[in-house]
Amino acid sequence: MGWLVSLLGSSVGKKWMMAVTGFAFLGFLAAHFAGNLTVFGGRESFNGYAQKLQSLGPILHLFRAGLIACALVHITTGLLLFLQNRRARPVGYQVAASAGGRTLSSRTMPYTGLLILAFVVFHLFHFTFVPPAPLTIFDRVAAAFRRPELVALYTAMMVVVALHVRHGFWSAFQTIGAHHPKYMPWIFALSLAAAFATAIGFGSLPILVAALV
Repeated sequence: MGWLVSLLGSSVGKKWMMAVTGFAFLGFLAAHFAGNLTVFGGRESFNGYAQKLQSLGPILHLFRAGLIACALVHITTGLLLFLQNRRARPVGYQVAASAGGRTLSSRTMPYTGLLILAFVVFHLFHFTFVPPAPLTIFDRVAAAFRRPELVALYTAMMVVVALHVRHGFWSAFQTIGAHHPKYMPWIFALSLAAAFATAIGFGSLPILVAALV
C-alpha cells in the first residue's frame, strides 16, 4: 500500500486521479444530456424519466455518492496541482507545442472549474434539493426557462463547461499515456468536438425549452 500512497501523493498520481474522475464526469454529461432530451417529448415524457430515476432508490443514492466522491477528488487534486504549479513557476498547466501551445481553456482551467462548482450547487438547489411542491419537474424546468436571465445564465455556463471539457479531455488522454505524434492530433480534434457538443448540446436546451413553452 505504501507505493499506492506514494503514487497518489505525487504529481503523476494526482494527474491520474484528475484524468479518471474527469472521464467519469464526461460519461455523466453524456448520460445527463440523453436524459434531458426527453423534455422535448413533453410533460409526461420528462416526468416519466424523472420518476424512473427516483425508482432506482438505493442505486441512485449510490450513484450520487460516487459522483460526490469523484467531485471531491477532482476538486482537491486540481487545487493541489494548481498550487504546486504556482509554486514551481508563474504559469499553470502547460500543453504540448505540437498542439499549438497554451490555449484559453488551458489557462482558465482552475477558474472555469470553480465557476462550474458554483453553478452545480446552484443547479442542484434550483431543481433537485427543493421542498415538495405540486409542481412536477417538467413544470419547474418550464417555469425556470420562461425567465430570460436564467436562460442566459445556463447558456453562458455551458460555454464555461465546454472550455473546461476542451482542455480536460485532451489533458486526460495525455496523462494516461496517449501523448504520441500519431494520436494526439486526433485526440486534440476529439477534444474540440467534445467541447462543441457540450456547448451546443447543453447550451441550446434552455433556449429550445423557452421557445417551446
